Amino acid sequence: MAQPTPLMPHATASWLVDNTALSFEQIAAFCGLHILEVQAMADDLAGQKYTGRDPVHSGELTHEEIERGQADPNYSLKMQKAPVDVSRTKGPRYTPVSKRQDKPDGIAWILRSHPEISDAQIGKLIGTTRNTINAIRDRSHWNIQNIQPKDPVTLGLCSQRELDAAVAKAAKKAAAQAPAAEEGEELAPAPEKKDDRAALIEELKAEREAASKAAAEAAQEAEAEAWLEAKRAAEADSGES
Repeated sequence: MAQPTPLMPHATASWLVDNTALSFEQIAAFCGLHILEVQAMADDLAGQKYTGRDPVHSGELTHEEIERGQADPNYSLKMQKAPVDVSRTKGPRYTPVSKRQDKPDGIAWILRSHPEISDAQIGKLIGTTRNTINAIRDRSHWNIQNIQPKDPVTLGLCSQRELDAAVAKAAKKAAAQAPAAEEGEELAPAPEKKDDRAALIEELKAEREAASKAAAEAAQEAEAEAWLEAKRAAEADSGES
């Protein structure tokens, strides 16, 4: 089984180069680096300067182990305490400081190009908060005048695979909700408006009153007609006698 390497191999190698007489081979083997990387650190040729990390303080090496290595160039340093694996905790995606200023541009691009993606998905993709997303959506963000929608993949805020997965998930959710909404519209009866119902009741009431009045008038006319006929008949009988 291969020996574990220091938690910060380059920083550890830089400290060993500056503070011990260990050979480059010993340092490279212990840190899991190529010997040329260690040589570049010693010659100050490395493109990136590392702040040294003391492996003795972290418990990865002891002074006795370093002394054994310095006494014997062929000795292989042994890890005294393997670094503890750091697991990913829940929370927003970590974004390098150099990329954080690009987050608003990436959020604006997603809101414009893929409005179906939820705020939770955007937060997971970009590593941002709902407050920031809402501020950009309603244009209340403090720097809204300088925000330009840009593809977050191009900005390096997420990978194309992650973005495609978020789009596919949002599309699937929208497709599942659409039939349910249509079915609900078909089955649910149209609500009867209160004003229309009251108007219909008033109309029926008026029709009944008009019909009753018409019947009363017809009865009165029939009664008057009968009275006149009776009167004419009586006058005719009187004249004949």
